[in-house]
Amino acid sequence: MNEDEFTRHIQIISQQIEALHRYTMQSPTQQHVVVEALEEIASSLENLQLLQEQMETSLEAMEVIQEELLQQNEYLAKQRERLFESAPDGSLLTNAQGIILEANRAAGELLNVLPSFLVGKPLVNFVAEAERSVFRTKLNQLSSVHSVQEWEMLICPRGGQPFDASLMVAPVRDFNSLVSLRISVLDITKYKQANLQQLQAAATQLLPKAAAVELPRSLDGLQVLFVDDEADAREFITAVLEQHGISVTAVATVAEALEVLERCSQGEPRKAGWHGVPASRSRPDVILSDIRMPDEDGYALIKKVRALEAQKGWQIPAAALTAYLAEDRAKAIKAGFQSHLHKLAEPTELIAMVAQLAGRA
Repeated sequence: MNEDEFTRHIQIISQQIEALHRYTMQSPTQQHVVVEALEEIASSLENLQLLQEQMETSLEAMEVIQEELLQQNEYLAKQRERLFESAPDGSLLTNAQGIILEANRAAGELLNVLPSFLVGKPLVNFVAEAERSVFRTKLNQLSSVHSVQEWEMLICPRGGQPFDASLMVAPVRDFNSLVSLRISVLDITKYKQANLQQLQAAATQLLPKAAAVELPRSLDGLQVLFVDDEADAREFITAVLEQHGISVTAVATVAEALEVLERCSQGEPRKAGWHGVPASRSRPDVILSDIRMPDEDGYALIKKVRALEAQKGWQIPAAALTAYLAEDRAKAIKAGFQSHLHKLAEPTELIAMVAQLAGRA
């Protein structure tokens, strides 16, 4: 019996009471009418009593379910808190503005601050001063981003040595509004140092091989724009390419790369001082770019290059280079690169890839 039925029975009782009163006043002799009215009232009262019992039973069942749900929510909350606290990587929960709301033990150790003291502090305070504007820009862009982002930042713990950190930033939304951020902080300093050592060792071993490789002289005069924030990587890749007659413009940032392309579009010679860069007014035949760079990454570069191409009517083939074995080739190709190669690949692979991109294979 639902609420409508309950209301209907109330109405029936009211009607019968009114009828009983009317008949009693107008015709005291019609006792049978009074009896029928009383029987209908009694029936309605029984139905109401049954309805009341059903409602009480339903309420008790709802209370039991509610209690079970509360217990489950408490259990899940405790499990989440336990996992959050025991996570091996630094874990933070911040609001949409990057103010720390929760911090686990590992995060406190990384930032050299007790987790309870981190609450209420802006995470940007622990970012190297030179990279804070970049951090704030990335933070503001999250309002229109739904996927997990990976940022590379130089983190400065309180009273400790700065370290290279990988930040996995997961936006948390309520409907379509950004309400908080779950951030995992991983110290990748040793990983980057190991990659650098591998690159240096590879340079020692591979450069003699590269020098011995005989390739057609059709690569003479080929122009390559190479973007990488690591000086050792720029020197190694430049040396490999130049040994085969390729002219290289090596720059450290996306901004410098775009400046080179803008100067080419305006017919101005490139700035002096970049490694192995003769003065030239022509645009590069191939662009090579590292993926992971601290300011703007390779994905930002290829997006801006493709936008510039649309304005200028250019078509410059580009390849992504990476020192990370897990870097997603499919993601790079989807972003706009035509090819993808690991930095420690054999020199012959690098030369062959550049030649193929330039149409001189």
